[in-house]
Amino acid sequence: QVQLVESGGGLVQAGGSLRLACAASGGTFSNYAMGWFRQAPGKEREFVTEISWSGSRTTYYADSVKGRFTISRDNAKNTAYLQMNSLKPEDTAVYYCAARLRAHDYDYWGQGTQVTVSS
Repeated sequence: QVQLVESGGGLVQAGGSLRLACAASGGTFSNYAMGWFRQAPGKEREFVTEISWSGSRTTYYADSVKGRFTISRDNAKNTAYLQMNSLKPEDTAVYYCAARLRAHDYDYWGQGTQVTVSS
């Protein structure tokens, strides 16, 4: 059973930056692909980005964040990161990290961290 805890959310002005962290425990971190999702008020949760298992570290991004957000992982620290630059008010949401094993859906979720971007 994997436990995930996000941190690093907060209030930032448009154009600013934030870095979210997702600390994992209870599993072999390098075996899991790590993803970030977000949910804005009144909207469904949406995919933001994913980084694959340790071997290839292939990354995927939603079109809305390409070129602005960067996902990374530090297996020695069992932590995934989301660097968010050039933030926009429409990036305001609760951000969740999630983990999945190969050929599985996302089975493990953090509690979420609020990101608010003011205009």
